[in-house]
Amino acid sequence: QVQLVESGGGSVQVGGSLRLSCAASRYTADMYCMGWFRQAPGKEREGVAVIDFDGSLSYADPVKGRFTISQDVAKNTLYLQMNTLKPDDTAMYYCAAQSGAGYDCYLDSDFTYWGQGTQVTVSP
Repeated sequence: QVQLVESGGGSVQVGGSLRLSCAASRYTADMYCMGWFRQAPGKEREGVAVIDFDGSLSYADPVKGRFTISQDVAKNTLYLQMNTLKPDDTAMYYCAAQSGAGYDCYLDSDFTYWGQGTQVTVSP
């Protein structure tokens, strides 16, 4: 079992920045992949960014160049730095992890462990 606890959400104005954190109960270095997803009201959950066991990073097109995923293995913490925020970024953001190998780490179904979410609201 892996417990994930997100923090760092809040309300910001357009163009602002936030850094989300996800504290894991196990070594993040042991995870096959970890990622951030988001879900806006009335919409399906979508992937935002993923970091794989080999350190490779991937981002959804809407956030490329604005968001950065990273991890601090000493602190067992995953981060999502979000810059130049837009109203369309408003959503509940979830941290996810997969400890087993062989997953594509692309869809939310590829991830076994989920945090409770942290709300991000971007106002004009």
